[in-house]
Amino acid sequence: MTRNKWIAAAALGALLVAGQASAADKKVVAVSIPAADHGWTAGVVYHAQAAAKEINAAFPDVEVIVKTSPSATAQVSALEDLSAGRKLDALVILPQTSEELTMPVKAVKDSGAFITVVDRGLNDPAIQDLYVAGDNIAVGKNTAKFLVDKLGGKGNLVVLRGIPTVIDDERIKGFQDGIAGTDLKILDIQYANWNSDDAFKLMQDYLAKYPHIDAVWANDDDMLLGVLEAVKESGRTDIKFALGGNGMKDIVKKVIDGDAMTPVETPYPPSMIKTAIYMTVANLVGHAPVRGNVKLDAPLITKDNAAEFYFPDSPF
Repeated sequence: MTRNKWIAAAALGALLVAGQASAADKKVVAVSIPAADHGWTAGVVYHAQAAAKEINAAFPDVEVIVKTSPSATAQVSALEDLSAGRKLDALVILPQTSEELTMPVKAVKDSGAFITVVDRGLNDPAIQDLYVAGDNIAVGKNTAKFLVDKLGGKGNLVVLRGIPTVIDDERIKGFQDGIAGTDLKILDIQYANWNSDDAFKLMQDYLAKYPHIDAVWANDDDMLLGVLEAVKESGRTDIKFALGGNGMKDIVKKVIDGDAMTPVETPYPPSMIKTAIYMTVANLVGHAPVRGNVKLDAPLITKDNAAEFYFPDSPF
């Protein structure tokens, strides 16, 4: 059993025990997440709503409320609305930004709520009781190790960055560490904002500037879609691999189908929000205290294990 499956199984087991007991008061768990403004956050919304539906149906003594927000300012207002007129037993939050949400989350904490932070951290980690995130360094490093192996440790690479964030910095660090000491050379590395259209344009620029590219690392699957379209339109045959990251279902399906250019993937699953919600509820009603940091693994997704990471009904 993988570490991620063990965590989910432990949380579910605790909840099943809790479901057999009756609580004196209904526990209220607020879930505050970004709106579905791109593929990954659409996946977050999907899995958060699924967790709320499952828990609310199975446990009458727990109410999970999911609220999406299109901006940091809107998320601050959402926290105020969620807290108004009721006591929150717990808050599960994926902050739009660290700076703007830190103090509002602290206010919820000061009211007595258990705080679970997902993915993007707060400026003051002491506020959170539980932190759940993926392993961004491993996303970069495991991809790099694959390319080192398949290219024999030599070749020309181009890399696309997301936006200036800690998440992006960690992925790039992992990738650079993974190719260190080899003859793999990064010809260019620029931001494409985790956006398919921006990635398409940047990849067109790369193709115009560099006559020979062995592989592309897009850092993110939304960007990878733009890269693949640009390569397809160019008719170039020198590019052996174009890889992304995050576990988008369309890319995982390519791995399942044995796509030659995109034969592997690395997960940074939006379903981590579901893990966080289940663990939070287990802490409240399942006599399964959880504290600290949970880092979900980012193993290389190959044809052999891809089915485990494929969610065809998810928007991402």
